[in-house]
Amino acid sequence: MTNTKSDQINPNNGFSSLTKTFHSLRPPVPLPPPTQNLSISDYVTHLLHLSTTASSSPFPPEIPFIIDATTDQRLTYNDFFRQTKSLASSIKKLAPSLSPNDVAFILVPPSINVPVLYFALLSIGLTISPANPLATESELTHMVEITKPVIAFATSLTVGKLPPIPLGTVLIDSAEFQIMMESDNKSGFDRVPVTVRQSDSAAILYSSGTTGRVKGVELTHRNFIALISGFHHIRSSKEDNMMAPIWLLPIPLFHVFGFFIFINAAARGETVVLLERFEFEAMLKAVEKYRVSLMPVSPPLLIAMSKLEIVKKYDLSSLQILTCGGAPFGKEMTEKFLARFPNIEISQGYGLTETVGGASRMIGEEEAKHYGSAGRLSENLEAKIIDPETGEALGPERRGELWLRGPIIMKGYIGDKAATLATLDGDGWLKTGDLCYIDKNGYLYVVDRLKELIKYKGYQVPPAELERLLQSHPEIADSAVIPYPDDDAGEIPMAFVVRKARSSINDVQIMEYIAKLVAPYKKIRRLSFVAAIPKSPAGKILRRELVKHATSASSRL
Repeated sequence: MTNTKSDQINPNNGFSSLTKTFHSLRPPVPLPPPTQNLSISDYVTHLLHLSTTASSSPFPPEIPFIIDATTDQRLTYNDFFRQTKSLASSIKKLAPSLSPNDVAFILVPPSINVPVLYFALLSIGLTISPANPLATESELTHMVEITKPVIAFATSLTVGKLPPIPLGTVLIDSAEFQIMMESDNKSGFDRVPVTVRQSDSAAILYSSGTTGRVKGVELTHRNFIALISGFHHIRSSKEDNMMAPIWLLPIPLFHVFGFFIFINAAARGETVVLLERFEFEAMLKAVEKYRVSLMPVSPPLLIAMSKLEIVKKYDLSSLQILTCGGAPFGKEMTEKFLARFPNIEISQGYGLTETVGGASRMIGEEEAKHYGSAGRLSENLEAKIIDPETGEALGPERRGELWLRGPIIMKGYIGDKAATLATLDGDGWLKTGDLCYIDKNGYLYVVDRLKELIKYKGYQVPPAELERLLQSHPEIADSAVIPYPDDDAGEIPMAFVVRKARSSINDVQIMEYIAKLVAPYKKIRRLSFVAAIPKSPAGKILRRELVKHATSASSRL
């Protein structure tokens, strides 16, 4: 009897010795047939209906879907769907020439109206492209050039930064926009159904730009449907047993993770609390006031929660699960956090904008005990670990570049064929640029960005490893490590450190502390104290800014 392909897959880690590919250990999740016409908004409504009919307690449409923590304004599910339908109809009436796959550019800060706008545009087949309201005019001009929007939505404060758009810009903080959401005029939209294919582009979201100019990541309706379906079908017992789950969303809605969380919450009938702008104490107040049970976080936020005394002023006992992404969160820091919050489960995950924010995650308390890992591969997903030097596919416990393939992988980079060809190969594999390994039990570990590895005398030094060690020091509030040019070594590790209040620790003490914990080639050899570490909205360190600061400062010496 000959072995089949499935016989070659290791049940402990999903690795196929035949294809040198890792397969998800999650049970396969059913997806709609690819040829079925289906938008994200329609699929979310379908899942919400399924959740309602399957529940022993019928879903009350009067519960809030969105709460604005700044104003305490609430939008119930009834009002959300009513406003979405009205706005979609009004937009079609306002701009009858709009066609499916036309791009709508969105430049608005977080507000209770943004999810309504997203769903309305998606329901009529438009591709939404939300950008950071803090982006500069030059950055926005570049985004508009590559996405070619035909209509835009902004506020009275952001509209001035936008170049001219063919069908104009609608202000969502205007009285006219409120009328568009509340109008009962059903003419046009209801009479002419819009056909949305799953292969159509749903969103163009922007990469963080930490390694170069921002790129527009083109994601389809099916990309989102595939990820939402996985979260719908596979949940931990803790999630299933939650009564009226409430999310706090400190991540902007234009970011892939913030975008996905509110869509996923809608499919489950959950409540989302929005912060118009992130402030640490405002976040703590919102958790206490609204009895928040779930929250996405970045490692710096977890570190702050585990260290700062102000946290003790607030009742955070409602928190049950924190989903952590953006960077690895090591064993030492996890244990420090759990010492302060023993009843909170930290569920680490990994994803990119190019994978709709999801590629691996932890599900349940047992998986959450694998500190420092990013969980297991998401359902319906495959992975390879590729040796950057030889191109060889590697097995468990071997480090290399992570490649991913599956239904959540992006369509490509809009307006940038060269970048798309460099990132997606002909077989559909996405080259993530991340140095990773998958252990013998199928858990993914992210070591660092390949391009950010420091090359010290031929040795590779991962900045993230040094940052975790720095942040384990009780007198350090935050840190970042970058490569610094050196004539003898090529590059040396340089640290930027934010001291805790009232700390007088000096650079020599810190460098000696690290030297005791690492191999000699990994030692920090240059250090600068700063007031804050520059980061993207998702909490990723903007190393390019630090490299520019460090090298320009040295040139002035």
